[in-house]
Amino acid sequence: MKITKAYLKDLTYQFNAAAIEVHKTLGPGLLESIYHQSLIHELGIRKINFESEFVIPVTYKGNILESNVRCDFLVERCMVVEIKSIEEFAPIHEAQVLSYMKLLKIPRGLLLNFNVKNLFHEGQKTLVNEYYTHLAEH
Repeated sequence: MKITKAYLKDLTYQFNAAAIEVHKTLGPGLLESIYHQSLIHELGIRKINFESEFVIPVTYKGNILESNVRCDFLVERCMVVEIKSIEEFAPIHEAQVLSYMKLLKIPRGLLLNFNVKNLFHEGQKTLVNEYYTHLAEH
């Protein structure tokens, strides 16, 4: 399957729909781990291919480092998703997702905060990088 901007847009829409369903059902204010487990269940229902707690290999000057760097979700091997349940996003949260995307050579990332009233308007950021700019439109 060829990854295109249109494919990533659709995948983002599908993942956001699953996250909104979890948020609508549970509401804000719970632990991140509860939202994580609920998303695993919801993504399974929707048949979205993902890996949870994906270990990100870190290489420095040709040496593989021992690290325990994990992203919450690696979706369809082309989108990194980090979930939070915090008061508000901080610049470090975006930096974290962008670093994961760079290490994995992934074109798109999502940052979700479940501790908001409206997940779609307040609790979601979509991030892209140089790998995204080189993708075909369709």
